[in-house]
Amino acid sequence: MRQNSCIALMRLPGLLLLLTAGAAFAGESVVLTTGARLHVERHEIDGDRIRLYDSSGYIEMDAVKVRSFEVDEPAPVAPATAVPAATAQATPAPAPAAPAVITPEQLADAAADKYGLPRKLVHSVIKAESAFQPKAVSPKGAVGLMQLMPGTSAMLGVDANDPVQNVDAGARYLRDLLLKYDGKLWHALAAYNAGPGAVEKYNGVPPYSETINYIRRIDADFKK
Repeated sequence: MRQNSCIALMRLPGLLLLLTAGAAFAGESVVLTTGARLHVERHEIDGDRIRLYDSSGYIEMDAVKVRSFEVDEPAPVAPATAVPAATAQATPAPAPAAPAVITPEQLADAAADKYGLPRKLVHSVIKAESAFQPKAVSPKGAVGLMQLMPGTSAMLGVDANDPVQNVDAGARYLRDLLLKYDGKLWHALAAYNAGPGAVEKYNGVPPYSETINYIRRIDADFKK
């Protein structure tokens, strides 16, 4: 096996945008400093942290990662015209707008930005784990986009069935493993797949064919 790949965790500079504390809006687009856009119901600002809410929960990230917010403009209303009383009919109220859909790819980008990981890496892990299927369940009981095991979900304090929490926790766990193994990508991926205990037992990537193939698949996709 060739020498393990290493990856440097990205760091972003200080706050790029001063935001009004306590601001919250319904129906808006969040423009990240990377240029990505997320459609959310509202946001809340708490010091240097921002929570982005949708119908299934929220993502929390550093305010430095957000460039701006763009409030969704309501559709223009045509001026009312007079209707004779004899022919006037009640007009039904318009149906509420459907909540904006946040895709797995957008969740991956937001989590990668939040934890200082390359977006491509988080995409590659999700692709290998679940093929971007939010409801994926493995024979061993791993759940969701990043295939969190029940024990890992409990340790991270999340509901793995919630895609927002699943991706956020999976990216946080991957970040922690990279820190644990001094940025060695293969060690971190091996621990994500087989558990840190297996990496410690073999002082590196364990000789499991499933784990070795898993690492090579992600490493190759990440480097495309």
